[in-house]
Amino acid sequence: MRAFGFLSFGHYGPVPGSRVRTAGDMLRQTIEIAEGADEIGVNGAYVRVHHFARQAASPIPLLTAMAARTRRIEVGTGVIDMRYENPLYFAEEAAALDLIAENRIALGVSRGSPEPALRGYENFGYHGAQDPRGADLAREKFELFLRAVDGEALAESDPQMAPPGRLPIEPRSPGLRDRIWWGAGSRESAEQVGRQGLNLMSSTLLTEATGEAFHVLQRQQIEGFREAYREAGHRGTPRVSVSRSVFPIVSAEDEQYFGLRGRDGQDQIGVIDGFRSTFGKTYADTPDRLIEQLRADEAVMAADTLMLTIPNQLGVAYCVHILESFAQYVAPELGWKPNTEGPVEGYAI
Repeated sequence: MRAFGFLSFGHYGPVPGSRVRTAGDMLRQTIEIAEGADEIGVNGAYVRVHHFARQAASPIPLLTAMAARTRRIEVGTGVIDMRYENPLYFAEEAAALDLIAENRIALGVSRGSPEPALRGYENFGYHGAQDPRGADLAREKFELFLRAVDGEALAESDPQMAPPGRLPIEPRSPGLRDRIWWGAGSRESAEQVGRQGLNLMSSTLLTEATGEAFHVLQRQQIEGFREAYREAGHRGTPRVSVSRSVFPIVSAEDEQYFGLRGRDGQDQIGVIDGFRSTFGKTYADTPDRLIEQLRADEAVMAADTLMLTIPNQLGVAYCVHILESFAQYVAPELGWKPNTEGPVEGYAI
């Protein structure tokens, strides 16, 4: 592990105990958490994207504001659901964000998680999926998005307005493809990411349940990704991220929130999208025990970036406290380098 960031689900609503009552609260507070994290030296600020739910939805305005209000921290998503996106407009937005952020982005995309709405992407005007989950539609759109990002001329010019020929989207940001990630929940999808030469954002769950621990299955997924990347002839140093719920208990308030239910957490087995899946456990303990536990987490130590899921409903001050505690007491023992030491690099493969 070389870097860590926070991953916010962007929950909001008028529920007891929440300090994030409205969408406006959520958006403004996420920006403030990013500012606080940037000052601590945290490497990344990432948001989940969900539609038809009281969570963060359209991420580009939020990420743009985060980038404009920070200096070093990487901003990104985990993940944007391609089923809901116009690939060419999204390519324009991504390029504009990358230019504003001066390349400080990690744009995670995928088919997305199950949504509250049944085939909700069709309400956005996107039809034609043969897969009931829309995976084929997401992949088709993603391929067009990458072609646009790579500068392919996709539109025929109007001879009354431009010289004959075809036109690429504008703006474009050089090297943007190197900052695109695919969120994979299976070995097969991770290997496909490797063949495409992209970065891997390993999911909070894996669509398999073999009896092995989640972190072992995830480490195997990471190895498969890197092997496919290498065999495809790519010569870069791809990034890999994993996400975990990690809460250092250093105060009575931490103990109250996470002590009793967080200690000795276990992996969970469940069914999602019809697949028997393995979900990772929560880590909540004293810093010395967290260091020991995370060093034993094979996927955390195989990845260059760890995303910490934060309870954003508890407000800015407490979320920054979690990040500061991890940065002060845990991360240095895992190999962390703060954002003051430059951009994060993947491990050579």
